[in-house]
Amino acid sequence: MTAHPLDPLTAEEFRAAAALLRRERGVDERWRFASIELREPAKDVVRAFRAGDPIRREARVTCWSRDEGTPYKALVSLTEDAVLSWEAVPGRQANMTLDEWREAHEVLIRHPDVVSALARRDITDLDLVLIDTWAYGDSLIPDGLQERRVGWTDVWRRSVPGGNPYAHPVMGLHFVVDLNTMELLAVEDTPAPVQAAVSGEYVPALVPGLSLRTDIRALEITQPEGVSFTLDGNELRWQNWTMRLGFNHREGLVLHRVGYTDAGPGGRRVRPVAHRMSFAEMVVPYRDPSPDHYRRTAFDIGEWGLGFMTTSLELGCDCLGEITYVDAVLHDSRGEPYTIRNAICLHEEDDGVLWKHVDAAGGAEVRRSRRMVVSFHATVANYEYLTYWRFYQDGTIECEVRATGIMVTSTFDDAPPPYGTVVDERTYAPFHQHFVVARLDMEVDGRDNSVVVSESQAVPVSPDNPHGLALVQRSRVLERESEARQDPDWSTQRSWKVVNRGRRNRLGTAPGYELVAPSAFPVIADPAASFRQRAQVIDHALWVTAFDEDERWPAGEFCNQSRTDEGLPRWTKADRSIADTDIVLWHVFGIHHITRPEDWPVMPVDVASFRLRPVGFFDRNPALDVPPTPGRCH
Repeated sequence: MTAHPLDPLTAEEFRAAAALLRRERGVDERWRFASIELREPAKDVVRAFRAGDPIRREARVTCWSRDEGTPYKALVSLTEDAVLSWEAVPGRQANMTLDEWREAHEVLIRHPDVVSALARRDITDLDLVLIDTWAYGDSLIPDGLQERRVGWTDVWRRSVPGGNPYAHPVMGLHFVVDLNTMELLAVEDTPAPVQAAVSGEYVPALVPGLSLRTDIRALEITQPEGVSFTLDGNELRWQNWTMRLGFNHREGLVLHRVGYTDAGPGGRRVRPVAHRMSFAEMVVPYRDPSPDHYRRTAFDIGEWGLGFMTTSLELGCDCLGEITYVDAVLHDSRGEPYTIRNAICLHEEDDGVLWKHVDAAGGAEVRRSRRMVVSFHATVANYEYLTYWRFYQDGTIECEVRATGIMVTSTFDDAPPPYGTVVDERTYAPFHQHFVVARLDMEVDGRDNSVVVSESQAVPVSPDNPHGLALVQRSRVLERESEARQDPDWSTQRSWKVVNRGRRNRLGTAPGYELVAPSAFPVIADPAASFRQRAQVIDHALWVTAFDEDERWPAGEFCNQSRTDEGLPRWTKADRSIADTDIVLWHVFGIHHITRPEDWPVMPVDVASFRLRPVGFFDRNPALDVPPTPGRCH
């Protein structure tokens, strides 16, 4: 039984949504389900909900017939067993599915043209071959195929069973496939460099001469009294923090109703910070124009979905300490549910010193910092993205993404191209970028929020400032969406904070949360670049929009075979007011990956992050009440 309106869909609800469309709209076995997800209730409904209230459950569904090809969007009522809306979306392609990815490999690896192309390259053991299908951008699709649901493929080869396929690209060989009919449409077979003798294995048993370190002793993290958090259904409580866990096919982990319990004139109450936080898009353009890479721009969330690519976590490897796991339920392209075991990891971590002072008389007060971590991992073909939401005792929220996995590489004959770094014998890894778009539906101390942009300025030398020491902050409220396309400015230490001007703290200022954005970086690309036209969201590090329930996907709802961006640039043309209203922040951050030899053959994690830090949300340090560690400081 569903306990809360924001609880993710259950296996029974996935089946019910699919069955309803089969019965009412003739969705038969020739159809695929691209997505089935909860339609979240209106914010006012969620705010007013109390345990035991009736819950209305609705699902959004996108599906298409492989015979017709047109995607359809449906809204179904699971409560009333009825189809509420059914809309064709001509000229668009639904997100790719894992079933298509697997089926494309299985069909192509048996196709005589594929077998012949591989044989011409002396590749005859087909069990060692991996055919990896990528989504297209519309402008790059071969002429005459724009109306079909098509993918293009890379081909990779393992040197031994169980080996790393991404160590050995089969260069110059790509297939174009119709994913509805699984028909091979074209074979691109061009001369390629001679395969280099690459040392691309990373599993210890396959790395010649590798000796594992012997000087590492066991590191155990224990909490003999148990953990300090509680999980009641999908509601997580830890110290003063409270939130609800959600999960769907596209965003993966979603955090709802994030709040902090604080003491005020009326006693302790939960003060809202954000209604909803998630990742809404991830754009990964490879910055190499060569024939093997010019199409390689991934919209990992819009084209595939982080939820679909979430992997099960393991104690001692992915998560360390006293762990609580949360499973996730999703569906395949037939609408059948399946469970991702241990999809979300919950645990506490020590975080060093929280605050400390040693006074002149030698007395010392010190407190250890502890943080609550909510994490999930997604494997996107060759890359892994490890996502951590961390909640701190001083009211700070940190989001960190760690990228690891295997880099895409190519071989070369003579001089390496200037678009990458040599990482192995006659092998280079192309430069590329990882842009992540966080969707932050803020609710700082209530619904009506504003964004204040602040710049630090030096005051000129004057009689009032004879030594030139004065530094001031110049701040202004962003009034409209056109003003809120913002970028960092190192020279002024530009900052942004979300404030509630309808409330005041004890000091008379508006409570707020500041966005700290250390991982924002520019696109560094011609504005006419095709990937940039499709993903204009990455043109700025921060966008602010007035909340609209239907504005969820910043690079458009249908990214697969997309032409131009239909998300944030289009929405913000309305230039709505964003002062003292319900607003959403879209923060673009990530990794500018100038590849290096140390990233090969498997990449140590590279880290991107941002923080939401209280500024005036509290009247003073909210962590004064953290007790000293008893008997542990020595």
